Amino acid sequence: MNDKPINNIIAIASGKGGVGKTWLAITLSHLFARSARNVLLFDGDIGLANVDVQLGLTPERDLRTVFEGKAKLSESITHYQGGFDILAGRSGSTSMASVSLTRLSNIKEELIELSKNYDAVIIDLGAGIEQYVQFMASIAGRCIVVITDEPTSLTDAYAFIKLCATKLHNPNVQVIVNQAASQKEGEKTFAALEKACTSFLGIAPKMLGIVRKDNKVKDSIRAQVSLIDKASHTLAATDAAAISIKLMQQIT
Repeated sequence: MNDKPINNIIAIASGKGGVGKTWLAITLSHLFARSARNVLLFDGDIGLANVDVQLGLTPERDLRTVFEGKAKLSESITHYQGGFDILAGRSGSTSMASVSLTRLSNIKEELIELSKNYDAVIIDLGAGIEQYVQFMASIAGRCIVVITDEPTSLTDAYAFIKLCATKLHNPNVQVIVNQAASQKEGEKTFAALEKACTSFLGIAPKMLGIVRKDNKVKDSIRAQVSLIDKASHTLAATDAAAISIKLMQQIT
């Protein structure tokens, strides 16, 4: 099995749910596609998958069919009109506890093989630090941890980063502060996490960017469309675009 991180695979993680992780994964995928990058978005949040819900899609095949051995990953791809491919999960359909390690390992290897066909593969990981989340994050060349200013978001993000630091091939961990009241407030939120990581882990994750709070995000989610289609010049879209440029430079 390939245990080394793959440069063009980007895992998007969070210690807790509700921080906008899936929205960010979708938005970055769309921005990559707008920049003529060939992108695959892998919805790895099994049991609470909602990439398809946020985009109003009804895929014919999803990860459930893959876990059941009825199809390969390559046969389960849905093309989104925004210009990128999606491997959808299905909310509530599969318990990760019921999926064998062998099946997970096969899917991991299939995803590594698929990554050769794309400029970038973005994995929307499940929230938390469960074994499956760590398992999928281990192949990513970089892992983006999404946080907000909520205390539980910071403590859970710290726990995730701590686990990453213990791995033999630990990914390049970077942080995005989401739903920030302002640039200054976002910097304060990151500084709190950075201080904890430096003091207790001896490492300092890098800040990839700050996404300011924007009501247009909720509007786009309710409308089940990408923010880049609905309101591409709003605060959040502009901030996400700056982040996407940094990421594209990293994996080129």
